[in-house]
Amino acid sequence: MAKDPLAEAGLHFDELNKLRVLEPDVSHKTIELKEECEEFVDKIGQFQKIVGGLIELVDELAKEAENEKMKAIGARNLLKSVEKQREAQQQQLQALIAEKKMQLERYRIEYEALQKVEAEQNEFIDQFILQK
Repeated sequence: MAKDPLAEAGLHFDELNKLRVLEPDVSHKTIELKEECEEFVDKIGQFQKIVGGLIELVDELAKEAENEKMKAIGARNLLKSVEKQREAQQQQLQALIAEKKMQLERYRIEYEALQKVEAEQNEFIDQFILQK
């Protein structure tokens, strides 16, 4: 077999009989590789869109979680505040009860003293009436 002088020079004819520098097999593999690369780039683009949507969704969920966390912290602080107010109110009421008990004791002692004075005055009146 005689070698093709064009092939020896690195020139080849393709299926459309166009003169090419690359061998038809290499040219065909190059085209296949180009198509695969385009498919890969398209798939990467789709993947980036999906990932972008996922990131947006995760960010939104994180914001919602942060909002709920803040609400929970606010509710907890409110409960602590209400609890402290109740404790303060309870202490005030206990102090008022103690004060009223002391006042009641003073009134009871005063009442007993007045009863004693009344009894003495009644006895004095009775003696005064009997002397006349």
